Amino acid sequence: MSVTTSIWLFQVVFAIGLANWLSIAAINNLRAFRASVWAVGDTMAMTPLTQEPRIDIPLQTRAISSPTLHRLALVFVIILQIAAALACWLGSYQLALAGNLQAARPWLNLALCSFAACIFAMHLGGLWFAYWIRQGELQLTHISLLLWVLSAFFLFNFQWIS
Repeated sequence: MSVTTSIWLFQVVFAIGLANWLSIAAINNLRAFRASVWAVGDTMAMTPLTQEPRIDIPLQTRAISSPTLHRLALVFVIILQIAAALACWLGSYQLALAGNLQAARPWLNLALCSFAACIFAMHLGGLWFAYWIRQGELQLTHISLLLWVLSAFFLFNFQWIS
């Protein structure tokens, strides 16, 4: 196998894996919508800070306990996840079946933009609602996902062979 073919194969595997992951994330949120709304609402209402030992900080004035707003926040995330998944599948098709990275790149970049927007929505929303205090693992997950997006961007956009 040539170096060019091995790079193409890795890009294909990565693109299809990412498309699957994005699809499963959206499907999970749709399938377990109520549970996902509860999780989003828990963060937005800053509920973890009220658990013992209680942490009282001025940021708690930001808490939002409206189930309607919790649902809207989740719907926004799901829309971004679906957009990312669809774009990633289109890019994967162009890359894997047409063998055309140039044609795949705009779709893959759109998928990565939508995925990054989704992660930033969760990460910045979490930061606004002080999730780092009691939901540190969630914050680390969001940071890890952003690093995944960044690495995928380089994988699909860097000129690996001159």
